[in-house]
Amino acid sequence: QEVLVESGGGLVQAGGSLRLSCTSSLLPLSSYGMGWFRQAPGKEREFVAGIAYTSGSTYYKDSVKGRFAISRDNAKNTIYLQMNSLKPEDTAVYYCAAGELITQATMAGDLSIWGQGTQVTVSS
Repeated sequence: QEVLVESGGGLVQAGGSLRLSCTSSLLPLSSYGMGWFRQAPGKEREFVAGIAYTSGSTYYKDSVKGRFAISRDNAKNTIYLQMNSLKPEDTAVYYCAAGELITQATMAGDLSIWGQGTQVTVSS
């Protein structure tokens, strides 16, 4: 059983939008720093966005700033990634992760709590 469960991926045209969700039946996500990573074929898993569990501060990969927004709904125990103005280079499997604090400096190997991933494909 996966600790984190992602949903919301799909196929979208360039310029379109998707909203990814991440939830857990095992962990209170409000007690964790949460983040989204992505992995394209042949590439390493990379940080996309993070949100602190105390301050609610958010962090973004430079290439997604102004287009993506991470948020949390503690009542629903869910983390979201709103993705707007999608580009073909955003195509990847997107993973949700939990940790202490997830920022641009966090490497995938630093984290041990993951979801199974959800595919996002952006066509040109």
